[in-house]
Amino acid sequence: MRVTDLRIAGPTPIPPAVMQAMQRPMIYHRGATFRGFFKGLLRQLERVHQTDGSVLVLPGTGSAGWEIVLVNTLCPGDRVLAVVAGDFGERWASVAARFGLRVERVEVPWGRAATAEIVGRALAANPDVKAVLYTYNETSTGVANPLPEVGELVRQHGALLLVDGVSAVAGMPLEMDAWGVDLIFSGSQKAWMCPPGLVIVGVGPRAWAASERAGFPRAFWDLSEYRAQAETGDLPSTAPLTLLYALQAACDLIEAEGLEQVFARHRLLAELVRDGATRLGYQLLAEPPYASPTVTALLPPDGLAADTVVRELRERHGIEVNGGQGRLRGKIVRVGHMGWVHEPELHRLLAALEDVSAARREPR
Repeated sequence: MRVTDLRIAGPTPIPPAVMQAMQRPMIYHRGATFRGFFKGLLRQLERVHQTDGSVLVLPGTGSAGWEIVLVNTLCPGDRVLAVVAGDFGERWASVAARFGLRVERVEVPWGRAATAEIVGRALAANPDVKAVLYTYNETSTGVANPLPEVGELVRQHGALLLVDGVSAVAGMPLEMDAWGVDLIFSGSQKAWMCPPGLVIVGVGPRAWAASERAGFPRAFWDLSEYRAQAETGDLPSTAPLTLLYALQAACDLIEAEGLEQVFARHRLLAELVRDGATRLGYQLLAEPPYASPTVTALLPPDGLAADTVVRELRERHGIEVNGGQGRLRGKIVRVGHMGWVHEPELHRLLAALEDVSAARREPR
């Protein structure tokens, strides 16, 4: 059966208005028309991030954010605290190690939240860390980590708070300045409702100060170049026009709905999925107080294999969901409910999940 519904954790479905925006003709990327358009887009992104600081747009995907953050704020040999509560935290810690940073890993059981208490203990044991690498929403486990609790703690310690917000920003509350977030990055293919290809980076004043001392070579990923060009409405290299058109259209939709309404809708949709799945015998991997508004990770009932659920939803119902990643491969089913998604699509998913669960049960 041809897949008709994407219920994965990204790329997410694209709204018609965003699709239409991508049909606009090319314009001169150094001209006045582009500069006015791009300056307006950056102001929209600042409002979503709730910041008076900089929000920059770079060609790339969410995974590029790990490298962008590290090379712009740190020096080889710096000690960093990497909070590992899932596969994406694991991967960011690995990237940091490959760059020659001294990585102190804070291991959190997958499915549990990286709370301020956990981070505080790790900071007390490592007083010389320069930065904390923290994942706001761990896409591999469906856990929304309590970022607001952690910001002030890290700031008091004197370290930078560097945040992977790939599956959080535009779908979950973010008060970058009020929460003490020094740098956060996200990808266009998640709650931004756009195709893959852009990494959106919010940079605060402490991160800018750190960038002046950062010791890694950087060229294409040099945020100072992007900031300097953004002042006149430019980019350092050829602008990915089609993707920028898409992002502006998505921001228009978000602002028309209202940020608080966007966040409330995501919470309600997450509750709908969790309640419906648990009635069918599935269990949440995440601790309920920290269950993500944008992606839900489910343990299937006994006798039903996770990979079977993923395959049967695709082949029999045309619905694509994710399996597990890393240590959770073959153990969980992940449902994305971020961006352009509403109740009817999720009711269809739950009906299909009920059908698959009743029809196919295998030993795990």
